[in-house]
Amino acid sequence: MSYKEFRDIKRKKTKEINVGDVKIGGDNPISVQSMTNTLTTNVKETIKQINDCAEEGAELVRVSCPDEESTNSLKEIVKNSKVPIIADIHFHFKRAIEAAKSGAKCLRINPGNIGQKEKIKQVIAAAKDYDCALRIGVNAGSLEKDILEKI
Repeated sequence: MSYKEFRDIKRKKTKEINVGDVKIGGDNPISVQSMTNTLTTNVKETIKQINDCAEEGAELVRVSCPDEESTNSLKEIVKNSKVPIIADIHFHFKRAIEAAKSGAKCLRINPGNIGQKEKIKQVIAAAKDYDCALRIGVNAGSLEKDILEKI
C-alpha cells in the first residue's frame, strides 16, 4: 500500500480483447484513450487531432458518429490514423453498422439508445463481420422508461 491510497489500483480479472493492435483487459496495462472534439466531417482537422493525441501518448481515440456523413468520413480518418479508432454511436443502429464497415476498430454503443433487440443483433453481426470490438456504455439518462421502471 502506498501513502496515497487512491493510487493503489485493484484490478478485477477481465477477458482480454483487441481493439486494433491494442490489447485491453487481462493482464495488459491500462490503455490511454482520448476523444476528438472536432466535427468528424472535418476530416483533415480530425486526423490532425487524433495524431496529435497519439503523439502525446493516447493509444485509442474515440470519434463521434452522429450522422451518416460522419460515418462515411471514418474511412479516410481510419486510413490516416496512427491509433485504432473507436466510433462513438448515438441513437441510430445504422451508424454503428456504417462505422464498422468504415474501419472503426471498436463501437461504443448504448443499447438503450439503439432500441429493439433486432437492431442490437444487427450491430453485433456487423461488429463480428468487420473485426470490430464493442464497448457497451449504459447510463440511466438514456434508458427507455420501461427499462427504468424495472430497476
